[in-house]
Amino acid sequence: MRQLAVLVLLVAPALASAQASREVSAVGAPAPVVYDVDAAPAYYVTERGVALREAPHENARTLATLRTRDGVRVLAEDGAPADGFAHGWRLVQWGETRGYVRAGTLSNVWIRVDKSERMTYVYRGAELLREFPADVSVSPEDKVRRSGQEELEHYRIPEGTFFVTRLNPNSSYYRAFVLSYPGPAHALRGVRDGIITQAQYEAIARADREGLEPPMNTALGGLIEIHGHGSGRQRAWTRGCVALRNVHMDELWAYVEVGTPVVIEP
Repeated sequence: MRQLAVLVLLVAPALASAQASREVSAVGAPAPVVYDVDAAPAYYVTERGVALREAPHENARTLATLRTRDGVRVLAEDGAPADGFAHGWRLVQWGETRGYVRAGTLSNVWIRVDKSERMTYVYRGAELLREFPADVSVSPEDKVRRSGQEELEHYRIPEGTFFVTRLNPNSSYYRAFVLSYPGPAHALRGVRDGIITQAQYEAIARADREGLEPPMNTALGGLIEIHGHGSGRQRAWTRGCVALRNVHMDELWAYVEVGTPVVIEP
């Protein structure tokens, strides 16, 4: 899965800037930080159809078109225009291709939810930025299928690696980030166990490949969110979602974009 590969990049030890080479100019001012590919900070693309260009301007030849959640390495930071930083551009490596993308189309923020701790953690690369107490579902088990409307103990938070498909500023629960459940792993288990059809599995897998919101009308369920109206007291009451205090959702709102990876652990 592409989002899992991106997440591995984000938390890799190669994020350490000690491996970067920094030169000092004759007047003593620091020159741009230029990274080797293996040591370069990892980011992911936050928009659809981002042009990877041969030079840092809009008229430059397009080398490739990147999709939401594609992972790249940023090769130059804090540099002059030729180094891909100034004027809102970044010099990046995407697979074997090196080129320039607009800085505003990249992020390295990701979220980790620990169900047993009832905590939500926000990272920028390997750096922990914030942590929030979370309300969770009554059942601690992994989600397998759609829950019954009246059986609160059957509602479960799915486990695995997901991404934010949509930001809802007008949620019934204040604000919400819709997650990409069901993902390919849950769909594969579902088709294997006879819960969904092969066609439904293929539709879910295709949505994941294309960075789109998956079908949520199958027997696997859907509409799993991180949303507001949480108590801040780490209670168990939700219908399969993660609930934070509204003030914490306001903080998180500033960090999260479509494509932000979310890891949910048991």
